[in-house]
Amino acid sequence: MQKTKEIKLGLAVLASGIMSFCGVLIETAMTVTFPTLMKEFNVSTASIQWITTIYLLVIAITVPLSSYLLKKISLQSLFLFANIMFFLGLMTDFTAKSFGLLLLGRCFQGLATGIALPLMFHIILTYAPINKRGTMIGLGVLITSVAPAIGPTYGGILATTYSWHYIFLLLIPIIVFSLLIGLIAIPRQKVLSKAKLDWASMLGIILMFSGALCFLSNIEQLISLIYFLVAGLGFLIFYKASKSNEAPLIQLSLFTNKKFRFFLLGFLICQTMLLGISFIVPNYIQIVLGGTAFESGLVMIPGAVVGALLAPLSGRLLDNFGAKRPILIGIAVTIIGWGGLCLTLGKIGSIGIIIGHVFYMIGIGLCYSNLMTVGMNQLSKAYQNDGNAIFNTLQQFSGAVSTALVAVIINLVQNNGSHGIKAATTLGSQIAMLIILALMCFVFIGCWRIFTSKAD
Repeated sequence: MQKTKEIKLGLAVLASGIMSFCGVLIETAMTVTFPTLMKEFNVSTASIQWITTIYLLVIAITVPLSSYLLKKISLQSLFLFANIMFFLGLMTDFTAKSFGLLLLGRCFQGLATGIALPLMFHIILTYAPINKRGTMIGLGVLITSVAPAIGPTYGGILATTYSWHYIFLLLIPIIVFSLLIGLIAIPRQKVLSKAKLDWASMLGIILMFSGALCFLSNIEQLISLIYFLVAGLGFLIFYKASKSNEAPLIQLSLFTNKKFRFFLLGFLICQTMLLGISFIVPNYIQIVLGGTAFESGLVMIPGAVVGALLAPLSGRLLDNFGAKRPILIGIAVTIIGWGGLCLTLGKIGSIGIIIGHVFYMIGIGLCYSNLMTVGMNQLSKAYQNDGNAIFNTLQQFSGAVSTALVAVIINLVQNNGSHGIKAATTLGSQIAMLIILALMCFVFIGCWRIFTSKAD
């Protein structure tokens, strides 16, 4: 009986995880096609990153709704809706003849992934035993981390051999497979909650996230100040609504928990690294080294595979030995690998990039999912859904910010200097990487203090 429950739990996590997998797969698969798409649609570096940013923005807006949706709609109904939205997004992008239609399809996919991600972790947090939570969260991260491993190669092969449109077409059978598993394994229990949606908070989140991303994407222009004011207004609306509502969309009180707050920050910096490098490396390979989209994908795959495979293993280490060692060792290895790659960029070829990428992804594999696990363990059961929503919302928003920030920095250096395009791309990439490196060093110091101030 217990074995049957465990199998069904694994299948339910797999079904919801496949949609998240497909979303991340397309995200990284499309990055290697950016130079091609820039020419086809006649858009700039700052504009093309909206293929990733709009997707992550929709997720960041959708995920905060997860806590409310999970109280109002059955798990299986939510899963079915997300599956249909993802299918619609795939068909829209496969047939897209303009940049606008391509972005529309990404919005549908973002909506689906924004439901699937918290649904997957909700199933784990609700049905997995506490002594297996680290392993199960690691499994969930593995499902979504495998996608970056094969995404660039998948996208590079199709874009080089056929057309970027086929990146979307070939995922349709996978989504159908996800649907079949989900209908069998995802729980069907009725939902009896009378929770009401906090519309003011929702409006605030939309204005805050949209304004912030538009500000970053247009930071060179005067209109960016308007976007900044929109983001600030959104934050004020969200903050006041959350404080005055008895059942807010997101429980801001959780941020008073120092350990939860800091482990969340560490998790978000790891996400920033993952998305930032997915933009930097393909552009560097193609613009600086003169490689193809396919070669860009091959360079990314070894490190991404290593990081993905380490996720469940690192979760098992946490379950058996505690969080201190895997997290601190993981962050230290990440800092060394990322720093080395940053300082040698422009002096190394594809092999050097592979070595640096693999090295720091070993560190990411050890600490990434464990930062989420130990952060969630700081919360009582009553706040698990709220913590889940916070982690997944800010994960996607930080990914969108990192992509936009890296694109803007590279674009600024390309357009405002005496360097040639190759030198400017290298310098812009190094500046972006140094900023992220400084943030990760701050995270290491904070985690060290938390783990050494009291026995883990």
